[in-house]
Amino acid sequence: MIELIKQHFTDSIQTKVAALETLPQKITEAGEVIVKALVDGKKILTCGNGGSACDAQHFSSELLNRYERERPALPAIALCADVSTLTAIANDYHYDEIFAKQIKALGQSGDVLLAFTTSGNSKNILLAIETAHMRGMHVIILTGKEGGQVPKYLKQDDIEIRVPANKTNRIQEVHLIVIHCLCDLIDRSLFGG
Repeated sequence: MIELIKQHFTDSIQTKVAALETLPQKITEAGEVIVKALVDGKKILTCGNGGSACDAQHFSSELLNRYERERPALPAIALCADVSTLTAIANDYHYDEIFAKQIKALGQSGDVLLAFTTSGNSKNILLAIETAHMRGMHVIILTGKEGGQVPKYLKQDDIEIRVPANKTNRIQEVHLIVIHCLCDLIDRSLFGG
């Protein structure tokens, strides 16, 4: 058991080192897009499924409450947090629509969709991307593996932060670091270093 635990730590460290080589530029670009949107009075809509839903909620809570310092609340909505809305849409329409219908109602031009999908194949995330484009929103998506279907849905100005890993648990561990990097970039850009 000790060796198994050590292997988990080693695998996580190796994935993070690989991500360190490929992701900083994309994370910086994503942070700049989010900061500009917030400065312009726009909001961030986040979404994901399963563990990625937790990541989406984690990010929005860091913006709404605070990250590491006292500061004003920043506008963010986790589209995966409202169980009544999610189940109503899934029941009355289709599970694939659970985020898209909310984006149609809440998304405005200049807002940012920050979506999470480790596989890149979640149909409700792909439909969320399409809907965000229709609403004139910026799209930032955190993926892994080979990006799945996501690259086919992205426009030139969209940002994909793709973790160089194939295991879902390792991808999610890096997504958490990306969330914290974004929060730090946002706070430093808006409120000083």
